[in-house]
Amino acid sequence: MSSADDENQLSNPPISRRAFVVATLAGGFALAVLPVSAQTITTDNNGLIAGEVKIPVPDGQIPAYRAMPAGGGPFPTVLVAHEIFGVHEHIKDICRRLAKAGYFAVAPALYARQGDVSGMTDMHDVMKVVSRVPDAQVASDLDATVKWAASTGKADTQRLGIVGFCWGGRQVWLYSAHNPNLKAGVAWYGVLRWTKNKLTPHDPIDIVQQMHAPVLGLYGGADEHIPIDQVEELRISLKSHGKPSEIVIYPDTPHGFNADYRPSYRPRQAKDAWKRMLAWLKDHGVG
Repeated sequence: MSSADDENQLSNPPISRRAFVVATLAGGFALAVLPVSAQTITTDNNGLIAGEVKIPVPDGQIPAYRAMPAGGGPFPTVLVAHEIFGVHEHIKDICRRLAKAGYFAVAPALYARQGDVSGMTDMHDVMKVVSRVPDAQVASDLDATVKWAASTGKADTQRLGIVGFCWGGRQVWLYSAHNPNLKAGVAWYGVLRWTKNKLTPHDPIDIVQQMHAPVLGLYGGADEHIPIDQVEELRISLKSHGKPSEIVIYPDTPHGFNADYRPSYRPRQAKDAWKRMLAWLKDHGVG
């Protein structure tokens, strides 16, 4: 397949009709992450409009969590691509934190057709669901989320960014090659190597040449899931292709260092990365 064919596939993903497994978001944290840490951050709704919404997609609708300032607008828009545990309380809190910073933040449930991982306790069961999610479907659902956001009159989708965590961090890299209107992305410990098949045909390094938007990659030097050589390989490729992206590596830092509900949380690195994220979005037209 030629690079032009690859780009066309990324820009125009095929959609098949499926039954929707997830009709509404679960409350609280996914069972697979319990018990949550005592240092878990909870952001209040004061001054915000926040809650579940429904996103029309070509074959139905998917639930999402949206948070935005209660007054004013339209606000710069940030898509939030969730980690492998779906749109649970941590991802909802990320949306509220972004809303407190002045953003229209929305996290669609990107597994809605494949399964509800919120009630699963076994990581093998969670991964079975995740492995069935096509990248083309994710890109299409994110596009639909942007379209819905614009329709609310409260989201300025000309100032569009995306942030994602772990599995969702991988989607940030891919979406930067998919949507030519994206201004910036931030990938928090985004997975760089995935099993390649017809559902997930590309790794981030495969689509560097096609990237439209600059991405800030935030990685841990002691990430047990993402070897540092993969991160460096991507960094070199970005530089060699003249892409204005940046990768920050925090030494001796594990995977999930922003996940304040888990033992992997590293407050100092997480706070620094959050500041870098906000600055990156603002500096690249999402603010």
